[in-house]
Amino acid sequence: MQFFGTSGIRRIADKELVRVALNVGMAVGDAYGDVAVGYDTRTSGSALKHALISGVLSGGGKCHDAGVLPTPTLALAIRHFKAGLMVTASHNPPEYNGIKPLNPDGSAFDSRQRKQLEEAVLKDTVVATQWQDMKTSDIYAEAIEQHIERILKDFPGQYKLKVVVDCGCGAASVISPYLLRKMGCEVIGLHCYPSGHFPRNAEPTEENLSDLIRVTRELGADLGIAHDGDSDRMMAVDDKGRFISGDKLLAIFARGMEAKDIVTTIDASMSIDEMGFNIRRTEVGDPYVSEELKKSGQFGGEPSGAWVFPNISLCPDGIYSAAQIVAIASQQKLSHLVDSIPSYPVLRGSIASDGVAMSVMKQKLMDMKPISTSKIDGLKLSFSDGWVLVRPSGTEPKIRLTAEARTEARARQLYQQAIEVIKRSQ
Repeated sequence: MQFFGTSGIRRIADKELVRVALNVGMAVGDAYGDVAVGYDTRTSGSALKHALISGVLSGGGKCHDAGVLPTPTLALAIRHFKAGLMVTASHNPPEYNGIKPLNPDGSAFDSRQRKQLEEAVLKDTVVATQWQDMKTSDIYAEAIEQHIERILKDFPGQYKLKVVVDCGCGAASVISPYLLRKMGCEVIGLHCYPSGHFPRNAEPTEENLSDLIRVTRELGADLGIAHDGDSDRMMAVDDKGRFISGDKLLAIFARGMEAKDIVTTIDASMSIDEMGFNIRRTEVGDPYVSEELKKSGQFGGEPSGAWVFPNISLCPDGIYSAAQIVAIASQQKLSHLVDSIPSYPVLRGSIASDGVAMSVMKQKLMDMKPISTSKIDGLKLSFSDGWVLVRPSGTEPKIRLTAEARTEARARQLYQQAIEVIKRSQ
């Protein structure tokens, strides 16, 4: 049994997940000692938080309850501790929940740490500490204010912009609107109250942000900002009410920060390679981007909306991203920046799959006659006029597909050919 995907443990919230949380807490308390715990707004969050805290204390550790807050807010706070445990399923539906272990530098547990934790939980090797050695938990109430203060150090000016913020009733509700008002923005809030009954799909994709797009356009706002459930993601809408793709947002951030050394994922647009950046590509998933940024790099991210600023933390930070895009929009209209960036048709999607043999699928994909391939994550087939990526999801029982080409017809052709291969491999 494997607990961890690319972004921690995620599954339907049930008594089994509560049991897993207790055992994970014990293992982390035993191995790391001084631990902070936070959770997003999901209805099951409090139950899992308490299970984690009980586990940490039973394992001999001391625990600090940071309350409801975004993942990046907890990630910044744990620089004072040895580890962090975030209760979240990020952009998954509200019936899901999970656990994301974090290091003091904000990065997610790496493969070695995940393996050690899994072994400790599955083999039940952690022994509860003796009663006389058990420590106590306390409330750590400073995390949100510390995050705001840290961001304001980098953005000390007043930005007189009209900003529509859609928090999706997630954890960003407790920080994002307040930060932007302190930055001088006129903030119009959508779904900016904490609730585990999400009013829209938590993933900040174009099809899920119709309210934000409409309100930004109708009010003539300078930009719109959207977060997912735990605010490690941020996506944006420009002053014309157009959703900005993740590929273009990646370029806008890099240009605005004057970054040259950039880390992104294997599924990011080929247009990024044509813009003069020094690009290093990783597997899909923000933990891989963060691991690569530990070596070097000024900025990193992936088109899903996870943006990593190593100057503040190695955790994708949707709150810092909101401040950064506001600062950029104060210098030039986002619509002008969007239109200045080259783009090609991109199709992204997935097919439900349970146990497709990647080796068989890869053999059949080679019949598409690519000029080159990459096996960084799944299989990426490159052609003279585009590419297609087929890979197993790290968080769900799905096969994910991405196709990009210089024309929409070619992108659709590559995408459809890959779908047919997957169906034949089922």
